[in-house]
Amino acid sequence: MASLLRHLTVDCADPHALATFWAAVLDGSLARDDFPGDPEASVTSAGTALLFVRVGEPKTTKNRWHVDLRPRDRTRDAEVRRLLALGATLHEDHRRPDGSGWVTLRDPEGNEVCVERSAGER
Repeated sequence: MASLLRHLTVDCADPHALATFWAAVLDGSLARDDFPGDPEASVTSAGTALLFVRVGEPKTTKNRWHVDLRPRDRTRDAEVRRLLALGATLHEDHRRPDGSGWVTLRDPEGNEVCVERSAGER
């Protein structure tokens, strides 16, 4: 039997703050025992589990892999606006005139995340 992916672990400076951001992005929740200042924080949402772990060194280069998001109940552009309001920043805009493409954002600690078109936009 193959392995199961338990969660994706993200090294970061402030686990609680970054977990709070991602819980809002994914409409998920933090574990009941996660508090500001903790060395770890976890987020669960439908089909996804993320673990944020404090590390001493800052992020210095592009991620070797990243998260791609596909909005469930809104357009890509509406989701980009929502994530920017939550604290993401625009990194690169790859939207094309025909409506295809994606937008690359950075979460509050600089990790890349791409927002694709919703299923309804495809």
